[in-house]
Amino acid sequence: MRDLASRLPSSPGFWRSPLRGPRFTSVLGLVLLVGVPVLFVTGLLSYAAYNPGLSPVNDTTPDKGILGFYLFSWPTDPTWLYRLTQGVHVTLGLALIPVLLAKLWSVVPRLFTLPPVRSLAHALERISLLLLVGGALFEFVTGVLNVQLDYVFPGSFYPLHFYGAWVFFAAFLAHAALKTPAAVRTVRSMRDARRRHPDAADRTADQAADRTPDQTADQAADDLVAPAPDAPTVSRRGALWAVGGGSLLLFATSAGRSFDGPLRSTALLAPHGGAEPGGGPNGFQINKTAAYAGIDPAETGEEAWRLVVAGRTGTVRLARADLLRMRQHGAALPIACVEGWSTADQAWRGVRLRDLAALVGFDGDPPDVFVESLQRAGSFRHGALRANQVADPRSLLALSVNGGTLSPDHGYPARIIVPAAPGVLNTKWVARMTFGGLA
Repeated sequence: MRDLASRLPSSPGFWRSPLRGPRFTSVLGLVLLVGVPVLFVTGLLSYAAYNPGLSPVNDTTPDKGILGFYLFSWPTDPTWLYRLTQGVHVTLGLALIPVLLAKLWSVVPRLFTLPPVRSLAHALERISLLLLVGGALFEFVTGVLNVQLDYVFPGSFYPLHFYGAWVFFAAFLAHAALKTPAAVRTVRSMRDARRRHPDAADRTADQAADRTPDQTADQAADDLVAPAPDAPTVSRRGALWAVGGGSLLLFATSAGRSFDGPLRSTALLAPHGGAEPGGGPNGFQINKTAAYAGIDPAETGEEAWRLVVAGRTGTVRLARADLLRMRQHGAALPIACVEGWSTADQAWRGVRLRDLAALVGFDGDPPDVFVESLQRAGSFRHGALRANQVADPRSLLALSVNGGTLSPDHGYPARIIVPAAPGVLNTKWVARMTFGGLA
C-alpha cells in the first residue's frame, strides 16, 4: 500500500521535475502580475467602447449592475484609440499564453495535496485558487476562440468574457495580495545567489539559490519542490528562456494583423493575417463579405436602394444620387475590431452624420442615432452611436474610400465610419438611421 501511495499524484515523490520550485513559479508570477492588469484594463476599455447602456442593441450585458460603474461616453479622439487598446489587449493576451501555461504547470502538484482542506483559511485559499485557475483558463480560451472566429462556446461572447473577467481578476487580486511579497523575496534571493556564484553554470547557480539561507525553511516546506528530483536536463534559466521564446513567437505571428502591407503577412496564426484582400481603393481588410452577410445585390442597386433618415421633423428617403449631391467631406480613419485586427488610416469620403441629423430637425447639437443595416441576421446588424460621435466632423456616412466607390464587401452603397469606434459600430450596407429617441 505504501508503494502504491507513492505512485499517486497526491504523493510528493510523484512529481520529479527539478524545475519546479518557488523560484521558477515566482518569476512567472511576476510577469503575470504586470500583464494581467493590462489585459483587464484594456478589456474594460473595449467594453466601454461599445457604449453599453446607450441602446439595448449595444448592451449585451444588461445585468451588469455595479460592474458597469466605470462606464463613460467613448471619445472620438485620438482616432487610433480603439485600435491601440484592443490591439494591445488581444496581442498581449496571446503572448502571455506560454507564461500562463508554464505557471499552471509549475503549481499543478498543489491540486493533489492531501488533505484537500486543512482549515477554514485553507479552504478559502483553495476556493480562490479554483476561481483563479478556472477563470484564467476560461478567459484565455474564450478569447482565443473569439480571435479565431470560432464561436463554439454557449451564449454570447461578450457577457461570458465580461463576467468571467471580473471573476478571474477578483481572484487574481486576492492571490497577488497573498503571494507577491514572497515572490519578490524569492526573485531577490535568486539574484543574490547568482552574485555569490558569478562563475557557476546555470544548474549550479540554481542549486545555490535553493540553498539561500533566508529561504531554507520555506524551501523545505514548499510542496512544489521535488524531494527526490530527476536529473535536470535544462536549467531554470533555460526553461524561462523557452517560455519567453514561446511568447515572442506568438507575438511575432499575431501582431502583424494590426498593420497593413507586408507586416500583415507575418500574422500566421490570425484569421485576418496573410495577403490583403485584393488591390485598388478597396484593397484592405474586412470582417464579413457581402455574400456572407446575405446582402442581395438587387437591394443595393441604384433604383432599389434608399436611405431612410428619421428624426424630429419626420422621415426623409434619399437615393445614393441624392447623397452624392450633398456636401461631401473627407476623413482619414482606421478600422479596428474586437478580434484585435485593424487597418491603417483609409481616406473615406461622404456625408457628415451631423448633416443628416440636420435634415430631420436637429440643426444644433445632434442626438444619438440608431443605425440599421440591410443585413438581416447576425450580431450587430444594427447599432447605436452617441451624440458626441454623431457631432464629430469626421463621422461620415461614407460613399467612397481611397478615391474609389465602396465595394460591396466594404458596405456599398453606404456605410458608417466613426473615429475610434469598434468596427462593428461602423455599420455597413446602411438602410435606416433614426436620430433621437434611443432608450
